[in-house]
Amino acid sequence: MFSNRAGRRLPGGGGPGPHGRPAGEGRGEAHAVTTPSQPATPRRGVPADEAGTRERVLELIVERGPVSAATLARVLDLTPAAVRRHTTHLEDLGQIRVHEPTGTGQRGRGRPARHYVATDAGRSVLTDAYSDLATQALQFLRDAAGEGALDAFAEARVSELERRYAPLLEQAGPVPAARANALAAALTADGYAATTRAVGPKGFALQLCQGHCPVQDVAEVFPQLCEAETQAFSRLLGVHVQRLATLAGGGHVCTTHVPLSAVPTPLTTRDAGAARSRTKSPSGVTEGN
Repeated sequence: MFSNRAGRRLPGGGGPGPHGRPAGEGRGEAHAVTTPSQPATPRRGVPADEAGTRERVLELIVERGPVSAATLARVLDLTPAAVRRHTTHLEDLGQIRVHEPTGTGQRGRGRPARHYVATDAGRSVLTDAYSDLATQALQFLRDAAGEGALDAFAEARVSELERRYAPLLEQAGPVPAARANALAAALTADGYAATTRAVGPKGFALQLCQGHCPVQDVAEVFPQLCEAETQAFSRLLGVHVQRLATLAGGGHVCTTHVPLSAVPTPLTTRDAGAARSRTKSPSGVTEGN
């Protein structure tokens, strides 16, 4: 979900723009991970540097999961034994789990590599406060003014992000992959731990993945927030995108399918507002994307 972080200092963790993922790994290794607002809960008596490393392990799993221990060791320049120590502790805390893809058989001889994803408890380390208050406020809005007011709120919420992101995507040019990478970079700067990865035959499509949702708990109750965000992605990228999974819906990451076969029309800041106004007909029926 979009979250306006304007005026709020983001902890360290900038990084390069996203790229395609390496073969056999998680959602790619495109960005340095955004530091969460709270560290993973350390054991009492654990040295500060040990707790800090464990926090980084959790961040990487949130952003890149499913991710192997070998990748964690390589990115963080740790020994396999050190990675095992941290992943074991995070598993004990219930903040990560081993990812077991469905439909996969035994992979050759020996023990298959373990890949980790974050649990709800692990992602909650990164979740902003006041989600209960926000949920209650939206429930009051719906009860007082109806579903239409809730839809209008969801659209207004993403409109500010569209205004901020549109110039960044214009600079990326008309190529859909470049625009999607620019969108992922902008989302990561706002705390969404976003990456892209290629899928299907070369040039067919990519997936935009968001490892963190600041309003996940609220979106579980009000899916209109997810729907408005998906429509905003379509307008920004200039292609019809499809939301495949959301954290709010139980996925381990928000995944958006972005086709690369169509060349979008560059979207200006003025166009973003006009596109939003065209998504509703006079009768209130959603049109277009």
